[in-house]
Amino acid sequence: MKPNQLLTHAFKKLLLWRLYNRYVIANAVIQADIKQTLQVRGSQVQYATIDKQFYHAMIYYQDYAYIFFWRINKLGCRWRYLFMNDMPCKLFRSTEIAGGLMCYHPFATVINAKSIGRNFQFRNGLTVGNKGNDNSQLPIIGNDVSVGANVVIIGAITIGDNVTIGAGSVVVKNVPSNCIIAGNPAHIIRRQDEA
Repeated sequence: MKPNQLLTHAFKKLLLWRLYNRYVIANAVIQADIKQTLQVRGSQVQYATIDKQFYHAMIYYQDYAYIFFWRINKLGCRWRYLFMNDMPCKLFRSTEIAGGLMCYHPFATVINAKSIGRNFQFRNGLTVGNKGNDNSQLPIIGNDVSVGANVVIIGAITIGDNVTIGAGSVVVKNVPSNCIIAGNPAHIIRRQDEA
């Protein structure tokens, strides 16, 4: 490594140690995000200690780094660029999101929901928002929901638990638990308990 790279690497390690001690050790939600990211990605680091998991996720998954800085309300932190490039993604602070949040390439994503449950996975181009610019008309999304690319979820609707939403879907009506939906407008393709 060149001297500048060594300095940057040493600074990153020091910064990660400080971030870990300040935000990760006692935060079960952030720990769930880390574990979900590594498990879904199939990383062998998922079996290591939580500090090693955190370091790995921050260094190798810039989409996780984005989630981490959002969780700690530090998206404006001047050091975040050591871990991620500028990511055009907006998660509204008013959205309550349980642990296990995981994204693949969160580009062109806007999430403004009333609440989102555990283990929410999403891909690029997601729009979750209000209807008629009325923030009382926001979606509620359950646990273990996986959303494909370029999906739109709008209005005061409820999406149940264990739902998979296919790419390009437009969801404007309530969705029951345990199903796969797709289309414009989205409709149930299959119930999860069907063979």
